[in-house]
Amino acid sequence: MIGIHTPEFDHERDRRSVEAQVRRHALDFPHLLDNESAYWQALGNQYWPTVYLVDRCGRIRDHQVGEVHLGQPSGRRLEARLEDLLAESAGPCG
Repeated sequence: MIGIHTPEFDHERDRRSVEAQVRRHALDFPHLLDNESAYWQALGNQYWPTVYLVDRCGRIRDHQVGEVHLGQPSGRRLEARLEDLLAESAGPCG
């Protein structure tokens, strides 16, 4: 899992503030600060937040727009999709 933070507001561009929020929410995975929206634009993204599911070969296989909450339909759908991707063969990527 990788978090990519593309700021919506100017105050969200400060690395120390983003790092503090990552700690506050116990997000124990790497994060990229995309202040210039380069990654956002490369994905053709339009919405905050958006979750992308990427397979073992680096292909975007699914995405979900909006907040995701454990135990609610959004979380259950994402969890099921993750399980499907993890169950796929780790064979060669063509």
